[in-house]
Amino acid sequence: MILKEGRGKRESWVGASRKANGGLFSEADVFLRALERFFSSENVRPSQEELAAANFYEDLVTVRDTIMRLLGILEVIIPDSRKNAYWFQKFAETKLLTAARRDAFREDLYRQDTPEKGLYLLYDTCINLKGIVSDLLQSGSISYLSFMNIGHLIGKEIRENRFFNPFRKGLDPEYDFITSAEISEIVKAVRPKDLKKEVSLIYIYLFRFLRFISFIDIAAQREVALNSSLMILFLLRSEINIFLGFLEKTVKAATDPAFAVLVRSVTYQFAIESRRVFSQELRNIYELRPSPHFRGKIENSHGILKNLTEQAIVQLTQFFDPGVRGETIFPSFVTKLQQSMRLREDLFVLHEFVSMIESSAGNISQRTMAFESLRDYMVYFEGFTFRLLRYDDYEAFASFFQEIGSLPEDVAGGPGFYRVLERVSQFKVLLGLMLRNIENRADLSGKSFDNERIESMIRQYLRIGGK
Repeated sequence: MILKEGRGKRESWVGASRKANGGLFSEADVFLRALERFFSSENVRPSQEELAAANFYEDLVTVRDTIMRLLGILEVIIPDSRKNAYWFQKFAETKLLTAARRDAFREDLYRQDTPEKGLYLLYDTCINLKGIVSDLLQSGSISYLSFMNIGHLIGKEIRENRFFNPFRKGLDPEYDFITSAEISEIVKAVRPKDLKKEVSLIYIYLFRFLRFISFIDIAAQREVALNSSLMILFLLRSEINIFLGFLEKTVKAATDPAFAVLVRSVTYQFAIESRRVFSQELRNIYELRPSPHFRGKIENSHGILKNLTEQAIVQLTQFFDPGVRGETIFPSFVTKLQQSMRLREDLFVLHEFVSMIESSAGNISQRTMAFESLRDYMVYFEGFTFRLLRYDDYEAFASFFQEIGSLPEDVAGGPGFYRVLERVSQFKVLLGLMLRNIENRADLSGKSFDNERIESMIRQYLRIGGK
């Protein structure tokens, strides 16, 4: 039986598993956090007035799939021999043990005096929750009360686990630390001591975000992986709100005016970009399931938050050491200048395709080619460039892309084309205005277009002869 082994053996296999599967223990920590935070008020979709009538079916599907992802991690963390012992235990409890023996057995397990018992309880909890949630989903309709009741059960089980409660510490040194040796050295040199502490905490929060983001699987196609990635995004909403509160206190306590300005800048960037993710990209996200746009929104949100966090780390680092380059910290780092140039060029190409539709309006075959080229390019733009748009410009682009994307394929050859042309012409005016505004950005002063890239993009997406 599981709990009758020698104490040395009981203590050995979780420690060995931690050494062999450190990344999986970190991932399990993230999903436990995400499951608990998912039921927080900021992550509940409807307004208070709509709660009674809302169906939380899709929300609970996300919960079920996250539990399944967590179970998959636990299946690897727990050695096969230990899982076999667990299933024998379940059989013995129901078939072999007397009520008195069963009570003593469970009481010993619930004592959680070893990490092994805590891990078995977590495994047991996930298996039971998976069954309960799956059965509830059979009804097709989940009320707010049922949804929150499940949330309370999940939160209680997670927080009462002595060894695997991710909230037992505010910042957990096992997982929350600065992963860059160069930045660690910079922090060590910060003076005075109080400022060093504040800077260290900001960095730790930011690297924690990167840890969370690293477990978002943007290449996933399976629904379980997509839904559990969405769960991490909702976790980040809660964690960013906590971070913003911390930054506000830091600004109030700051004695260095320049540092206060820096922290206000980081606060503003996180406030704006998190609004872009959770009020724009992920708004009504469940309505997009199971279309490809569901995965696209998760991918865009991942890109926005990853870029936001890396930019903040580089900005903070350059405050203390202006000579540090972002590429030395993050190999794939893209500077704000590079992002501005990329946005300008992609907008220019978009403007070119829109202009082609206008100029070929009198020729059905040419305007059809131009319209198909525009739609092909829009797929690229939505997947890669949307995240570079300003918060205030997003809605206009999202509306236009949705309208054009929902049109039938043969619209360019039919009588309804001229209504489409009117909408395209309106959007062209917006593009022209945006291009002029971007040209006025200080960081783009004197920076020329990459004409080779622009021409390559146009050739790549230009439909010729219907191909």
